[in-house]
Amino acid sequence: MRLDLDNLPSDVDLLHQLVREIVGVVESRDGEIERLQSIIKKLQRAQFGRRSERLDPDQLALALDDLDADIARIRESSPDVAKLPSERTSHRKPLPDHLPRQEVRLDIESEVCACCGGALHAIGESQAEMLDWVPAQLRVIRITRPKYACRLCESVVQAPAPERLIAGGVATPALLTQVLISKYCDHTPLYRQSQIFARHGIDLARSTLA
Repeated sequence: MRLDLDNLPSDVDLLHQLVREIVGVVESRDGEIERLQSIIKKLQRAQFGRRSERLDPDQLALALDDLDADIARIRESSPDVAKLPSERTSHRKPLPDHLPRQEVRLDIESEVCACCGGALHAIGESQAEMLDWVPAQLRVIRITRPKYACRLCESVVQAPAPERLIAGGVATPALLTQVLISKYCDHTPLYRQSQIFARHGIDLARSTLA
């Protein structure tokens, strides 16, 4: 019996029949395995037991030939499932669950069979994951503070400006954190960081970073 997982029938009755046949084959195989294990134990006792219980070499060879024939018959009767390449066991560690996922769906262009013109119906899907890298991105935070005036007393009200870690500087805490981590944790000199910022179109001299 050979099963092709890529071309399973869609008929429910046929699937039930296949399942019953597989169960019958498995039960028959289990019975054969138990019988062979019993024979092997007897042969082991005859070979390694007391001298009076030992078999002569001719009888032992005949029994082993019978075992080989039974094992070959069991292998022929076992279900042969054709596995797809994607079902091969991989020793690669799975990608961490905490990483964000971006779903990319690749579907066929037409739901009409190119062979017979019949309508195609979904029978499953395959999934694979790839590890991607999102490059660092610089952005500008524009802070807008509306002004409000009173027509009666002509006073002006405005929200206070946020405090800056460096007076008069344009670097946010996140940017300063990136510079410090790169220098003291990743051991990236300031002149190299300046070159990295230049690739992003930002001119930050080494003296400014220092």
